[in-house]
Amino acid sequence: MMKIVSKRLWFFIISIVLVVICIASLAAFGIKSGVEFASGSILSISFEKPVAQGALTLEFNQLGYKNALINTAGSAGTDFIIRSSTLDEAAKTKIVNTLTSSFGALKVNEFDNISPMIATETTRNAGIAVLIAIIAMLLYIAFAFRKMPNPFRYGFCAVIGLAFDIIIVLGVYAILGAIRGWEIDLMFVAGLLAVLGFSINNTIIVFDRIRENMGKGISKDIEEVANFSIVETLGRSFNSSLTALITLVVLALFVGASIQNFVIVLMIGVISGVYTSTFLSPEMLVSWQKKQWKGSTGKDNGVVAAKAKI
Repeated sequence: MMKIVSKRLWFFIISIVLVVICIASLAAFGIKSGVEFASGSILSISFEKPVAQGALTLEFNQLGYKNALINTAGSAGTDFIIRSSTLDEAAKTKIVNTLTSSFGALKVNEFDNISPMIATETTRNAGIAVLIAIIAMLLYIAFAFRKMPNPFRYGFCAVIGLAFDIIIVLGVYAILGAIRGWEIDLMFVAGLLAVLGFSINNTIIVFDRIRENMGKGISKDIEEVANFSIVETLGRSFNSSLTALITLVVLALFVGASIQNFVIVLMIGVISGVYTSTFLSPEMLVSWQKKQWKGSTGKDNGVVAAKAKI
């Protein structure tokens, strides 16, 4: 049987390195906010004939909107979503007339302005939504494992795994924002909440298998029980995550920019969620239960976990 839990010190080191890299990326590049969080305008247009994205970007640069973010919204090269600084009706009309002269007839599908007040409220509500979700998960897991020794430890270890997933997503988006100019929007928040649900689901499956195996009396040592439980659920976690990734890749290739942030966040979160539920949260639980925070190499220090009272 694979010895996963006994190598937890290495997983802790890898996790810390990844967190440091992500925090450094956030400090160096920050997160580029879309108009939903930073105010501005969204213009969705469709051309009758395909238009090269580079040519459209050059046209906006010549109009004085060098910071405009232009994304394709389909595979035909005719639909685009443009995010820019706030536009009034006159500015929008000028842009539409200029683009029509350069690229032919077009249709305005959507035009919205997001005020600074709305952007601030949206940012606050998004943060509250994520915080409430994490607290609710902590309380639910503690309640669900109330018959286990130290049930809140299960909840805290799972939540720390969620925090890791969030930091990884933010760090990757800081890098993508610096390299590709990607901005976060409400689809990003929706994706982040979906990541929390996916990741906690995998973690609960592992924790639940630990509870079952402790009740069966497989071993009095929680390290052995946790390792056995992780190996039992490893195939299921990897297979379900792989099928989810395949679906997300298809969406990313064929749906386009309209749900780009949602899909990319989920892709990052699915990979990170498998890591935390397999190599981080259970290992943290074992070290906490065995009081082995110093030198967690898998050697028993004489403290064994109590058998679950089922």
